[in-house]
Amino acid sequence: MMSKVAHGIVSNMRSILPRLEASVKGGTSKRPELSEHFTLDEMVANEKLLQYDEGSKERTELETALLGVLNRVEHVPIVINGQEFQAKEDFQQVLPYDIQQPIAHYGHAHRVLIQMAIDKCVEEQVKWDKVRLSDRIDIWERAAMLIAGRYRYNIIAATMLGQGKTLRQAEMDVAELVDFMRINPVFLRELANYEPIKDIQNKCRNSMRLRGLSGFVAAISPFNFTGIAANLPYTPALMGNSVIWKPSDSAILSNYFVFKALREAGVPDGVVNFVPAEETTFASVVTQHPKLAGINFTGTSTVLKVLWQLVAQNINFYQNYPRLVGEGGGKNFHFVHSSAEPETAVACTIRSAFEYAGQKCSSCSMLYVPESLWQNHIREPLLEITASLVVRQDATYCDSFCSAVINRRAYDRIYMWLRYIDQSPSCQILVGGSCDKRRGYYVDPTVVLVKDLDNIICREELLAPILGVYVYPDHKLKETMDKVAQINHGLTGSVFAQDQNFIEEAYDAFRVNVGNLNVNDKSTGLMVGQQPFGAGHMTGTSDKLGTPHSLLRWTSPQVIKESYKTHRNIFYPYMQINDQEQGIAQSDMVSQDESSFGHFNSDGNKVV
Repeated sequence: MMSKVAHGIVSNMRSILPRLEASVKGGTSKRPELSEHFTLDEMVANEKLLQYDEGSKERTELETALLGVLNRVEHVPIVINGQEFQAKEDFQQVLPYDIQQPIAHYGHAHRVLIQMAIDKCVEEQVKWDKVRLSDRIDIWERAAMLIAGRYRYNIIAATMLGQGKTLRQAEMDVAELVDFMRINPVFLRELANYEPIKDIQNKCRNSMRLRGLSGFVAAISPFNFTGIAANLPYTPALMGNSVIWKPSDSAILSNYFVFKALREAGVPDGVVNFVPAEETTFASVVTQHPKLAGINFTGTSTVLKVLWQLVAQNINFYQNYPRLVGEGGGKNFHFVHSSAEPETAVACTIRSAFEYAGQKCSSCSMLYVPESLWQNHIREPLLEITASLVVRQDATYCDSFCSAVINRRAYDRIYMWLRYIDQSPSCQILVGGSCDKRRGYYVDPTVVLVKDLDNIICREELLAPILGVYVYPDHKLKETMDKVAQINHGLTGSVFAQDQNFIEEAYDAFRVNVGNLNVNDKSTGLMVGQQPFGAGHMTGTSDKLGTPHSLLRWTSPQVIKESYKTHRNIFYPYMQINDQEQGIAQSDMVSQDESSFGHFNSDGNKVV
């Protein structure tokens, strides 16, 4: 049996399609060349997190993997249709917390190579789309086993070192990747089991098959999540598409390890092509190609808008209407009510704001606290604990709460934010505010008291270890909530309260401005299948990764009707036209509905 969580999610798909009758059947259909049906009898659960206790097997395996990554500078090639290419210019991926230590070197594909990758994608898609769903699902399940097993520690090590994640954050990241590989095939089985309505028995047969999109899909992945980075190319691929994957330069080693695992699992060459490239060059080439079928993107809203504009400029040139799927984070918040438990609010806020140096797309960026709780219950523990957080020069130390930010570009951007905060009359730094780039890109966890909700700090996504705090008068609760709903459009938001009436009000107040709303829990830590994530407005297209919704974005279903009784009559009974006068012999006419043959009167006219 499926888990209740997964079964509830896939079952709910039926309610969004009008007059949909989804049936679960054993084995395959009578016409396997058209569609497949599956028996849904497997257990579905999220990947279990390993604990890495001192002396444990997993701790030893990880330490070995960390040494392996540190002691070798891995060459990461451009891979197109299984063939490796090298670029003329060589770049290095370095440790964010020790920029003198490289762990990988790679090159950027030039325009000709990107064009070659597109051509191979288009060529391979025709063949890949004909591969049976069950065979694709087998590949993804093998990939889940490989990543959960033999590849796990190398991917975790590359994520910790190359992306500056702590052990727990990297373990959660790889577990999420396993969930995508394991649970998406469950959703695909459920979608494949859908059958159109058959209300005329033995007269015709209706079926639907899930086709990939004609052309190619471009996947542009972020640095901050290895799991999401891999999900962007491999979800479209699961649905019958061929993909050109541009990984982030700052996550290239972990992404390459995932690419190798999927090739070993059986993904054919050319289905996913691994193409590191300069951002603007890649975007320019793929959006100018007539076979562009879709873009799967996670990053910033600014870049998502640029991609959308590039597609719009070329809309008359395409052979498809490209599918655009994008998530851009946003301004995530924690809103505390006077009935909240202060300890819970503080603990959840510190984790959400400062784990992974505030670089998650769901990181808490604003905290709203009532005056009745701020001074005596929240201010002191929030500031004391934040000041005590260990920001290690080495993310691999187990006492490290967070490490350096990802790269020089991020550091410079955050530095400018700190300068603005320091000079703004409506901002006051309560703790932190320092940064240092001599060895790595270090920024201290920072708490800023903001006195004006119209200040840009309250509105803009920072993607940094900076938490803005606004203290609102208790009697202005409703007014503050309305303002937050207006200015904070984010992926996630959280409310903290014990008052059930307030919680109900929060459901209504924050119905539109966030894609995920949490009650008495942090805004981060969403799990595949349990809390599918994605937001609307200008933060993204809200396609909810980790649900059947996201899979449907990458398929172009074809409905097939096969009639068993031929249709020859031309005229309808109400028209009162003598078919014999039209040169059609009555004996030759066969109707779908026998009642359409009326009786003729003495004048030769048909009586309705």
